Amino acid sequence: MALSRGEVEHIAELAKLALTEEEKALYAEQLSAILDYFRKLQEVDTSGIAPTATVLPIRNVFRPDEPGEPMPRERLLQNAPAQADGCFQVQPILEFE
Repeated sequence: MALSRGEVEHIAELAKLALTEEEKALYAEQLSAILDYFRKLQEVDTSGIAPTATVLPIRNVFRPDEPGEPMPRERLLQNAPAQADGCFQVQPILEFE
């Protein structure tokens, strides 16, 4: 399936890309080849394969949640770019007058 120049321009506009004429021709060729490959994949008979979300066995990787000793405040703040009164200091997002 060959993409037209107009379709490539539309895709570029959706992606907010400014393409040169050479890039439009190149991408039309490359995207068309990708679509042709997907068309080939759709021809593969998968009727004997059950739908699945993953081929790997499902397992829980979480560890038990166990409380521990809290980290000292000085250690938590040692890499903070700014701090005030023992707290992280960040720039205000909204300022009211």
